[in-house]
Parts: sequence; C-alpha cells; structure tokens
Amino acid sequence: MPATIALIAHDAKKNDIVNFALTYSPLLKRYKLIATANTGERIQAATGLPIERMLSGPMGGVAQIAAEVAAGNVVGVICLSDPQETRFYQPDVETLIRICNVHNVILATNIATAEAIATRLAKTLVAHLIFNPVSGRGNPEQDLSLIRKLLEPYLHLEVHQTTPEIEPEELVQQALAQGADIVIASGGDGTVSAVAGALIDTNIPLGIIPRGTANAFAVALGIPRLMPIRNACQLILAGQTRNVDVARCNGYPMILLAGVGYEAETVERASRELKAQWGPMAYLMAGWQLLEESNLFDTEIEAEGNVYQFQAAAITVANAAPPTSVLAQGAGEVIFDDGLLDVTIATAENRAQAVTTMLRMLGGAIVKTDLEHQNVIHSRAKQIKITTNPPQKVVVDGEIIGTTPIEVECIPGGLTVLAPNVGRSINT
Repeated sequence: MPATIALIAHDAKKNDIVNFALTYSPLLKRYKLIATANTGERIQAATGLPIERMLSGPMGGVAQIAAEVAAGNVVGVICLSDPQETRFYQPDVETLIRICNVHNVILATNIATAEAIATRLAKTLVAHLIFNPVSGRGNPEQDLSLIRKLLEPYLHLEVHQTTPEIEPEELVQQALAQGADIVIASGGDGTVSAVAGALIDTNIPLGIIPRGTANAFAVALGIPRLMPIRNACQLILAGQTRNVDVARCNGYPMILLAGVGYEAETVERASRELKAQWGPMAYLMAGWQLLEESNLFDTEIEAEGNVYQFQAAAITVANAAPPTSVLAQGAGEVIFDDGLLDVTIATAENRAQAVTTMLRMLGGAIVKTDLEHQNVIHSRAKQIKITTNPPQKVVVDGEIIGTTPIEVECIPGGLTVLAPNVGRSINT
C-alpha cells in the first residue's frame, strides 16, 4: 500500500477538515499529504504539516488527485463534501468517488468516516524504503517492482530513491521526520551502512534488502543469500527484531569493519566496473594483485589503557563480518552483539606467507575457532586508537575515508534490525 493521503474539502467544510487535521496531526505526519490548493493552504497554516498542493478544485485539483488514485499512489482520500454544493467542479468529485471504488481505495466523505479511516490507519505500519538504483548487477526497476509487490499488501510503503545529489542519510532524516515505523535499506553495504548510521540510537527498526556485490552485513546477520529480495521481505514482514552493536570510526558510522592498509587498498582497487563484471570475486582479484606490493608498516595501538606496538601488513577492526571477510577472522568469529570490537593484526613478509595466513584465517572462520598463528594477533576492546608510520589508507564499510590515525568506539546495542534470531549471541 502506498503512503499518501489526499485531502479535499468544499468551502463549507474547510473548518471541519482543518479541525480533523489538528486532531489527527500525529497520524497525518507519518504520511505524505496531497491536497487541493486552498484546502492544503488552510491545513498547512493551522498544523505546520508539509502538504503537496495541487490546483484548486475548480481548476482541476480534484481531477489531479483522482489521477493519483488511479495510478496507485494514494492509500486513502478524505473528501469532505457539502451536500448543497452545486458548483461546476462537482462532476470531478463524482469521478473521484468512482475511481476510488474501482481501485478499492478507502474514501471518507464526512467526519465520521474520516475518523474511522484515521483509526484504521493508526494500526498500520508505515515503512520508508531507501532504494539505491545503481546497486548490484540486477535490473533495478524489476527489483523495485518485486519489493513493492511483496511489501505493499501489508505495509504502507513510501519509496525514496538515492541519486548522486541525494544521500541516504538525508532520506532517512525525511523518514524520521515523518514518523516512520520502519526504515528499509535496499542496496549494497555502502547504502545499508549509511542508512544504519542515521538510525543509531533511534530504536527505529532497520530492514535490509540486499542487492549489492558482497552484502556482508546481511550475511553476517543471517539473512539468506538464496532469493535475497524475497527472503529479506519475508523477514521484514515477520517483524522479529534484535539489537546489534554499531560503532563510529573517526566520526563515521560503522556497522561492519574498518580496514587499515591491505584491505583499504583492496577495496580501492575493486572498481565498480570490476565488481559489475566479477561480483564478490572482484575483491579477491584485487587483493591477489596487491599481495606482492604490500609492505609492513609500524603500528601503535591504544586500547583499554594500554599501548602496543607492532609491525603489520593489515589491521581490521570489526563490529560485524561474515566469514568471507577473511582479515577480520582472527578469533574465528566476529560477535556483533557483545559490546566489543574484534581487532585483528596480520603480518606477512612475502606472498606465500600471506596466502598461508589468509587460508588459515578463512578455515578458522568456517569452523568458528580461534586462530593460533604466528602472523596473526587478535584482541577485543570497546574502544581503540590506531596510529601508523607511514600513514595508511582506511576503509570503513567499503568506503575509503582517509588515512590513519583512527579512533573506533563500539556503541553496544545501538541499532535495531529486522533479522532472524540465529547464531551466537552474547545478549540472549
């Protein structure tokens, strides 16, 4: 179901619809509102609610709203009609009523039925979908159509699409301002991370529909990789929530991990073109090319009041990570709800040593056992500061953010997600 309500009132009913809007302002705030010009102006002045105003009724505003209903963009119409009204745009109202009946859209023509509609809508969840049309290798129009088909029978769904000019964080703020019950991110890990970062400590559940290259956060949460859109939508509709940790790295929200050195260079080399051609294999290919080029760098780590010094080729600070995030697997498993960050430091003096180390880390992740290896150091901490010489590139959730030094702090239980309650959990 769409998340738009249309408001219309004849002149004799303008005060009634304004009073209705004042009474039900908290409910109307959750929806996109459209109205005929004069009605919208009166309601907006009285309530402060944002309203998209059409033409006035006599100039075709009612017909414009009827077209929106016919297009499937309106969940309900409140049209307070004056029985004595005989002006020339009355046929437009009759057409609107007929179209609402044809398309099975709820319609109120008096205050009593308007209040009944408000009571019904108050019991229905409003979900805002943040959809990245350039994520992944699928057809975005088909993906969005499938998501609508699966979710709209059960939720009022407001769709926002990201653009080069409009970032996900801005769209989340719009959703929160409208009182969203659920915010859904559909895209790759970059989109999911941006949406999640804007939801930290809001208690608004995050739904995830993975459509990216790696979909690492979805995999870490146990969202099935088979038919990801269908299974993810089923999980969202099931309504099961759990609280997971998040973090901030130099002020950037982090749901997955921060990589210093090798991993940052790998992500930078895995271009969009390479990912479009090879999918997740793009990271492996880029990483393999870097093995001969990676060098050790001096590292100083401050954690839990202690200072440690190492030579490292790669450092990973993980909040959550699937087994395929090999360099995060110093303990064999990254626990995303223990209130701690997993810190893994890897060293290697040549390609053969690096390959052996990573294969052992992957094996440890598959069987979820702690890795004891001379080239791997692992620890857990709530907060950590990393300084390197020379400065190293840093990647956070797949995006290069700059160079070291970095400070990373865990936010225990800072994000509510719609996900299966499976796997190891400290907080259960």
